[in-house]
Amino acid sequence: MNVFRILGDLSHLLAMFLLLVKIWRSKSCAGISGKSQILFALVFTTRYLDLFSNFISVYNTVMKVVFLLCAYVTVYMIYWKFRKTFDMENDTFRLEFLLVPVVGLSFLVNYSNAPMEVLWTFSIYLESVAILPQLFMISKTGEAETITTHYLFFLGLYRALYLANWIWRYQTENFYDQISVVSGVVQTIFYCDFFYLYVTRVLKGKKLSLPMPV
Repeated sequence: MNVFRILGDLSHLLAMFLLLVKIWRSKSCAGISGKSQILFALVFTTRYLDLFSNFISVYNTVMKVVFLLCAYVTVYMIYWKFRKTFDMENDTFRLEFLLVPVVGLSFLVNYSNAPMEVLWTFSIYLESVAILPQLFMISKTGEAETITTHYLFFLGLYRALYLANWIWRYQTENFYDQISVVSGVVQTIFYCDFFYLYVTRVLKGKKLSLPMPV
C-alpha cells in the first residue's frame, strides 16, 4: 500500500469526522444535503457487501466498518435526531437524475455481469456524482458554513490523492483500473471550481459563495 492511498483514506475519514462533529456540536444539520449523505451511504453499502466474505487485511476491514458507520450515523442525525434543523426546502436535487443513468451505466460498462461486480461498479459510478446534491444546495442558498467547506475540501482532496495513488500503481505495478480512474477524474473535476474558491476565499476568512443555479 502506498502513501497516496493512506493519505487519501485519512483525508476521507477526516472529512466524515468533520461533518459528524459539526452536526453534533451545533445540534444542527443546516447547510448539509441529506440527499448527498444518502447517496454516500448507498455507495458504501453496495461497495462493501463483501465485508464478511472477502478478508483482505485488518486495515481494509476496519476502514470498511468505519466508513459504513460514519455514513449511516450521519444519515440518522440528519433525518431523525436533528431532523427539525434539516433544510429540506433547499435540498431539492432530484436523485433520479443521478440514479437512473448510474444504474444503466453499471449494467452496460463493467468488468463482469456477476451481481457483486455490477454493484461494485454501481458504487464507483455513484460516488463520482454523489456530491452534486450538496454542491447544488450550496449554489441555491448562495453560501456555506466554514466547517462545511472544510468537509468538502478534504473530500475533494481524498479523490485527488487517489488519482495520485492510481498513477503510482500504474508506474510501479503496471495496474490500471479504467472504471475507477475515469470515475475518479470526473469526481475530481466537480471539485475544481470549489478548490479555487476554497483557496481564494475560505482560507482568507471569507464565506464561500457559489453562483445561483440557472
